[in-house]
Amino acid sequence: MKTLRKIVRIDEEKCDGCGLCAPACAEGAIQVIDGKARLVSEVYCDGLGACLGECPQGAITIEEREAEEFDSLAVEGRLKSLSRADKQRVAGDEKEEFKGCPGALARMFEPSAQETASGAGEHTPASLSALGNWPVQINLVPVKAPCFKKKELLISADCVPFAFGDFHRRFLAGKTLLVGCPKLDDAEFYLNKLTRIFEQNEVVSVEVLFMEVPCCFGMANLVQLALERTGKSIPATFTKVSIKGEVLERREAI
Repeated sequence: MKTLRKIVRIDEEKCDGCGLCAPACAEGAIQVIDGKARLVSEVYCDGLGACLGECPQGAITIEEREAEEFDSLAVEGRLKSLSRADKQRVAGDEKEEFKGCPGALARMFEPSAQETASGAGEHTPASLSALGNWPVQINLVPVKAPCFKKKELLISADCVPFAFGDFHRRFLAGKTLLVGCPKLDDAEFYLNKLTRIFEQNEVVSVEVLFMEVPCCFGMANLVQLALERTGKSIPATFTKVSIKGEVLERREAI
């Protein structure tokens, strides 16, 4: 039954899909879907506005209107459902990758004391991390996020950082990172998601790192196909790495 009460309103024009609001909602009423924060159901929202202060774009407000009554029992069931859902992803499910898990919360940060691309040099301490975004898994990162805006994108097969000892200084510094495995994960999902990332963001350039083993070339192929689908002229570099950590081949494509 609907009643006049206070409830969350999300302005999709302002929302950039960063996902900061979702973990701030203790009831699990907000979820990132198709790159935008959305109210999953009126019955989950208590209208208290704990999520308001978490939105950097000011996309969330509280309005008073007719809405379904808040249902604490429904919320309890919702939270139990989320505790299972955040450990899995159903291929083709329209629900976006966030699913309420704090480990998938989109963040950007300045690598403290780490080098950027312009500052990285031969004497950069190997122990410093150059990571500037989170999450890094293709499965988890939002389609549209601040970390993609006018940034160089590094897409790496997830074995590369283990094989290439100087990964952070040589490849990662100053770039937004995405990692995945084209053999063990859903390649079609990767293709669709990468296409949407390229379409919906201002990516400056892309570098793809993949291992010399044949199955790993799938990562380079997926990125190439995604770029072709968008029709955008995004400069791309493809780098093959040996299992002993050597660069075997680098080729550029537009």
